[in-house]
Amino acid sequence: MSEKDLDELLAARALHALDPEDEQRLDRALADDPELRERAEHDEDTAALLAEATVEIEPPSSIRDTLLSRIAEHPSAPSVDSEADAAQESGATGSDSPDGDGDGDGDRGPERKRRRGRRRLWALAASIVVVAGLGGGAIVATQLLEQPAAVEALDQIEVAADARSAAEDLPGGGTLDVHWSYETGQAVIVADDVPALEDGSQYELWLVRGEVPISAGVFNGGADEPKLLEGDLSQGDIIAVTVEDEGGSATGAPTTEPIVAVPTA
Repeated sequence: MSEKDLDELLAARALHALDPEDEQRLDRALADDPELRERAEHDEDTAALLAEATVEIEPPSSIRDTLLSRIAEHPSAPSVDSEADAAQESGATGSDSPDGDGDGDGDRGPERKRRRGRRRLWALAASIVVVAGLGGGAIVATQLLEQPAAVEALDQIEVAADARSAAEDLPGGGTLDVHWSYETGQAVIVADDVPALEDGSQYELWLVRGEVPISAGVFNGGADEPKLLEGDLSQGDIIAVTVEDEGGSATGAPTTEPIVAVPTA
C-alpha cells in the first residue's frame, strides 16, 4: 500500500469507518510495522479528544434520510483488492485490460482513477457521518449534503451523452484527468499526485478558444481533488494548464508554455 492509502485507512479506522475488507488489509500492515501502530494509536487518541471536546447537538431527523438517499444515488465502487483480483482474472483469461490495451496498465486509465477518487470521496463522507454521530450534529452533517460544485459537475458530465475524458501525464510527475461535455458546457480536472509548486506559484487553467486564451481558474498541486473550470466550455476549446504566479497571470494571458494542452474536439 502507498503512504496515501495508509493515511486514508488510518483516518477511517480512527473514526470506525472502515469496511471489513479494508480493516483486514490495515490489520496485516499494522502487525508488521510498530511505527504504523503508533500512528494508528495517535489518530485514535486525536479522534477521541475531538469527540469529547465537541458540544452535542441533536441533528434534524431529516438528515439521516437525506444522507442515505444521496449515497443510494451513487453505486459503491469496488475496493482496490477486488479490482486487483478482477484484473488478475482478466489476465488469466486473456481478456483486454480496462483501457483496452491488454498490457496490464489498466490502473493508469481515467476510469480506474475516477473510481479511486470516488472511493476517497465516499470514505470522507463516511468519516463525516461518524463525526456527526459523535457530536458534530446538524452543522457537519448538513455540510456533507452540500456537494462541491466540481463533484456535482463531474456527475453531470459522466451521464451526458457526449461525455469525454483524457489522462495527461505532467512533466514533473503526476497525472491530470480531464473530463468535459459540450452538452453540459462544463469541464472538470482531477489531479492525481500532481506535485505542489514552490511558494508564490500556482497552476492556472485555460480555455483556449481559437487563438484566445481565457483564464478558467487556478489550483494548487499536492492534493487529489476535482476542480471545475470557470466559464462555459465551447465547441473546439483546448483545455490547457500553465504555471503562473500565485493568483494567476496578471496579464490575463499565459506567461509560460503550457504543460498540458487537451483538444476537446
